[in-house]
Formats: sequence, structure tokens, C-alpha cells
Amino acid sequence: MTFNMIHNPATNVASGAMRRDIRKTDLNPNFWYPVARSHEVKAGKTHAVSFAGLPIVLVRGKAKRVFALEDRCAHRQVPLHLGEVGADGIKCSYHGWTYDAAGNCISVPYLDHAADRPNKVRAYPCRETYGLIFIFPGDAERSATVTFPEIPSARDPAYKTRYLSRRVNCHYTFMHENLMDMNHQFLHRRLMGGIKTIFVGMRSGPDWVEADYTFKRSSGKQPWGEKFMIGERPAGPETGLRDLMTIRTGYPYQTLKFWTAGSAHPALDLWNSYIPLDRAQRTNHTYGLMMIRRPKIPALMELLWPAIIWFTNGIFAEDRRICELEQAAFDAQGEDCNQEIFPAIRGLRRVLVDNGVAL
Repeated sequence: MTFNMIHNPATNVASGAMRRDIRKTDLNPNFWYPVARSHEVKAGKTHAVSFAGLPIVLVRGKAKRVFALEDRCAHRQVPLHLGEVGADGIKCSYHGWTYDAAGNCISVPYLDHAADRPNKVRAYPCRETYGLIFIFPGDAERSATVTFPEIPSARDPAYKTRYLSRRVNCHYTFMHENLMDMNHQFLHRRLMGGIKTIFVGMRSGPDWVEADYTFKRSSGKQPWGEKFMIGERPAGPETGLRDLMTIRTGYPYQTLKFWTAGSAHPALDLWNSYIPLDRAQRTNHTYGLMMIRRPKIPALMELLWPAIIWFTNGIFAEDRRICELEQAAFDAQGEDCNQEIFPAIRGLRRVLVDNGVAL
């Protein structure tokens, strides 16, 4: 794998980050976002989720198709997820008002005439793929034209996928920064030993930024979990080939790809989406797909999988804790006081602010 660096726009950090506090920037709702794992929504059952304080109910009808509605009955605002799933919709648990997949009220048991029925509840465009359920929480009319996320490795049998699903008590922007900034490897010294991060360069556009890194071991040994995931680091003299990691925020999603030195295919391919749960967007749910390339001996992946889970859980736990501490510092100060100097993060902040929504 060779490096192809274009420019390093350290001074080209758009004015958006200067004019609006990044932690007071809401996620733009006009994109497709995962809000649940497929297995969480059983046939004939409901599943309550939220997006930035919006209560949403996911319903898997008798035909096993999932639809998404506002989680409030139009009558008394009782949560619909408490209701009963029927063949053609969901029935509120209070008075039996029934809604179809489009949110239309199709039955009120004590009304004889359809003309007397109230207005519909909000329906959200909904799609199920990659083992996830996505909704479009913004302007529904735009859902047909907004690009749905493409994750080829999730369908590639050469990879085994680990699903990531965890709640983190911080603004979603902290998550983007944590992954983008590989200079924080010192945080993981207990699990990974001494790693020297080498920033190779970055590229950016109006709604995206990506950074390239390579690494050297400065102390300790490569942990088994990492070795199983991406292969063993070559020993001996320099060969002229280096590992390459590329991290990209293509708004609003984030990806990480890691190529072992000289390989044509990524050993690790990660896709993440950070979903704000509360209206203030101080809490997020991270949904991710971590695709790991299978070794030449297929059974070896299953044998090593527990070590990979243990290792990645440890890394994720440290990242969660540090991001929540960053949120606590913001809450105590009431504003973003970070003195950011790293070009990749300055570029990332521009993308997040310029494509987000003012609080």
C-alpha cells in the first residue's frame, strides 16, 4: 500500500468552527441513520427508540417488514410502543386507535365513519439492511434523493462483521474527534503498549475530511487481540512498506480502514454512526460495523474471535470513558474551551459545524 498525500490545509479551517460552538451544533437530521439492530425488533412486536429527543416506535408487522412511527398516539399522546401489533398496523393500548405503516389512523373502534377519524401520526422512512434498521428523521420528501450509506465490506464474505452498539454520555462530535485523532494512542498504553503515531497527511472537501497515519512500536509487544485482527507486524530492517490507516468523516458517518504493509485489501474496515438520543444531544448511541478480513484458514477466525472481542471491548471502554470526561469538562465550563492545534481535527470541526444545525 502506497501513500498518496495531497495537501495539509492547516490554515484552511473554515470559519464555521469560529462562529459556532461545535458542542452546540445539532446533527443534521436529513440523512439515513441506524436506530436499532435488526434482531431487537421481533415479528409482531414493537421497539422504542429515540433520535435527538424524538420518540419513535419501530414495528415489525406480521409480514416481517419494519416501519417507524412517532411514538405517540394522536388521541392522548400515549406511547404506541405499548400497543398491539396487528396484520396491518399497530393498535394503541389505551382506546384501540389503529395506525397503518404510513401513520394513517385506519380505525377508531367507537366511530362509524372514516371521515370522523383524526389526522395521522408522523411516519418515518425506514429501511433495513446490514443487520440494522435505519430511519430518515428529517424531511421525508428528501429521503428518496439522499444517498443511503454504502458499506461493501459488510456484504463481502471475505470479512467477518462485529456489530458495535453502545451508549456514550457525550455529544456526538466528541466521538468523531476521538476516532479521527490517532495521536491519543497513549490512552491505550495498557492494552497496546507503546505506539508512536505518524501523521502522514490529510485531504478535505465541503462535507468530508480524511487523515492518514502509519505507526511504529516504541515499547512493549503487539497484543494478541490486535495481532489477530490485523496481522503480525513484520520484524527486522525497514522494507520500505508501512501499514496505512485512513480515517474519514464523510458527513455524517465515519470510517476507518487499515491496510497491513503491502496488502491490497484492508485488514480492518470500520463504519460508525453516532445517534443523539436526547434533545440537547448530550448523549449518543453508537452503531458500528467492524469488518475484519478472514485469515487463509477459515476456522482460525472463529477460534480467535473471543480474543478480538476482549481486545476491542477494552479499547472501546477507554474511549468511552475519556469522551465522557470531555463532556463533563464542557458541562462544567459551559462552552468549548479546547485549544485545538492538530490540522486533522481542525478540518474535522469545520465539516461538523458547517454541515450540522445550529442548536
